[in-house]
Amino acid sequence: MSELNRLRETMDRLRSPGGCPWDAEQTHESLLKYLLEESYEYVEAVELNDRESMREELGDLLLQVYFHARVAEDDPTDPFDVEEIAGTVADKLIRRHPHVFSDAVADTSEDVMKSWEAQKVAEKGRTSALDGVPIAQPALMLANKLAYRVDKFGYGFSAEQPVKIDAGITQEGLGEILFGIVEQAQKQGLDAEAALRGAVTKYIQMIEDYESKEKENARGTH
Repeated sequence: MSELNRLRETMDRLRSPGGCPWDAEQTHESLLKYLLEESYEYVEAVELNDRESMREELGDLLLQVYFHARVAEDDPTDPFDVEEIAGTVADKLIRRHPHVFSDAVADTSEDVMKSWEAQKVAEKGRTSALDGVPIAQPALMLANKLAYRVDKFGYGFSAEQPVKIDAGITQEGLGEILFGIVEQAQKQGLDAEAALRGAVTKYIQMIEDYESKEKENARGTH
């Protein structure tokens, strides 16, 4: 028996009658905090280059996938299992890598990313830069994602930039600037995360206004 099958059977026993009462009570919602916690613990292990911890934390993340999959099997209206999850992601990888599994050509990483984004748009019917972006994620991650989307969609606007950074700035240099801003904010009693989320909220409104005007212009040309 493969170790993956053994993990699946172990999880099934824990969730089944006669198993663990705590495991049996869990829901997708109750497990979310553990998924986030394990993700951050793995990030820390990678940053520390701690191979032993990486192995352990990846196992904890894998447990979360199998746990959620086992919970999903009990859904009365739309059940699915880990095999379906694996099949879905394998199909997605093949579909989005036509330069590997078909006759498309992508010679650079940039070509691959363009193809990947085009596939996502075609598959999901995305018409907005906001489609598929989890708004609840941390503000800095959300800001980064939205700026990326606006650039990829070719929108003709950008956020206000009261602080300019040099074109040749390094990752370390940027980090020092960001941390310096956060430190100053803290000393003045300001919440940098809340402040950034407020700015991101305005940016989202800019995106919505821009897209609304573009749709109106498109209707006016027909």
